[in-house]
Amino acid sequence: MSDLVESIRSRYLETLEKIAVAARSVGRDPESVRLVVVTKAQPVEVVRAVIEAGAPILGENYPEESVKKIQYLGQFSAVEWHMIGHVQSRKAQLVAVNFNFLHSLDGLKLAGRLDRFCAEAGRVLPTLLEFNVGGEDSKSGWSAWDEAQWPALLEEIAAVIAFPNLQIRGLMTMPPLGQTAEFSRPFFQKLKRLQAYLSSQFPNTDFSELSMGTSSDYEVAVQEGATLVRVGTAIVGPRQYKTEV
Repeated sequence: MSDLVESIRSRYLETLEKIAVAARSVGRDPESVRLVVVTKAQPVEVVRAVIEAGAPILGENYPEESVKKIQYLGQFSAVEWHMIGHVQSRKAQLVAVNFNFLHSLDGLKLAGRLDRFCAEAGRVLPTLLEFNVGGEDSKSGWSAWDEAQWPALLEEIAAVIAFPNLQIRGLMTMPPLGQTAEFSRPFFQKLKRLQAYLSSQFPNTDFSELSMGTSSDYEVAVQEGATLVRVGTAIVGPRQYKTEV
């Protein structure tokens, strides 16, 4: 095992242990939480090392960069590739055809394009709906910071649910950046309340997944119900490059 693989494996296992401790602290089964190792803006050598270190789920942000990695590392067929970043409409086909899971569906237009490309490819794409629970203009997602406005979301969410080639699995958010992990807690709690609200409005739709928590706050996210946490820097170190905006 190379030094790079060994160091990544050590940090990966340490992160899994912290997830387990956080889960047990609130009576949750650690197995109910999946760790997505974020490899965006990392060269393919690092991504390969992450896979060889034992990580089964990788998270990427930039479709064109990601597809090159997916194709280059095609021999690792058991790896799940998750798109976790904002998807521009013109990149929808790349996502629909190449990824196993989408965390960041943030609008009806994008949903329609993804559904069409999935249909053409004969695929069904497991998908999370992204919500902006912090009110930041810089964040993507349906506006959900004002709970009084949640009923206004229902018509569009119903239209998204109706697309046959998108399999809605839950919700995702990225809270405002705070100085401490505790700063994120109320935003995670709000997403959990939104999950309960949408589940009551659409009882035949699966909203069981919650993608929330990153390197700075994933333990708090687990305590608040995250089933997917997206951890990059704490496992693979700082980003090394960025190929597209």
